[in-house]
Amino acid sequence: MNYILQGRRAQAVTPSDTDNIPNPAGATNATQPAALYAGANGDIAVIMEGGDEVTFAGIKAGTFLPIAVTRVKATGTSVTNILAIW
Repeated sequence: MNYILQGRRAQAVTPSDTDNIPNPAGATNATQPAALYAGANGDIAVIMEGGDEVTFAGIKAGTFLPIAVTRVKATGTSVTNILAIW
């Protein structure tokens, strides 16, 4: 299955075990990000919009993950240079 992502906004994500991904600056009605971009190889631990906690293992640099997440967790995340895309 192919996904076409047309992001309108993006911002860097700082993984955190306590804080959700904030809305982009100036956004008044933003929803959860529609995708994550991995800027380096590694794993990304997330809390999905529906509440599931999962780890995407073995992500390659340059990968777009078309997933709606509320948080990228610090524990279990080794990928750096993560971007959230709306």
